[in-house]
Amino acid sequence: MKLAVLDSEARAGKNPRMTHDMLKAVLSEAQSKEQDGWSVLESGRLLSLYAAHDGVSLTVQKIEAVRVAHTVVYARNTKGETFLIALEDLFAAAFDAGSESKTARKAGFLG
Repeated sequence: MKLAVLDSEARAGKNPRMTHDMLKAVLSEAQSKEQDGWSVLESGRLLSLYAAHDGVSLTVQKIEAVRVAHTVVYARNTKGETFLIALEDLFAAAFDAGSESKTARKAGFLG
């Protein structure tokens, strides 16, 4: 899993907040494509968003599409559920490399 570094505030121990530019960088690095107003990740790639508000944390996993309207982030997961999260509450994001790996192992015995 690849983690997106947000900014120097995280290293300084301050309360980092994600900005539109940071989220755009995460989606760009995840190679998302625009489709019907959503940023859709490539097939097999999934995103996790990490949020916190007043000491309570929330992790939204297996996200396949994201869209932003003003300061609200809409995150749709693989089950079709949509989460609405305040952009200012997001502090980190992670995405996997996808299901197609160059080092994939074949089933069964080799020999």
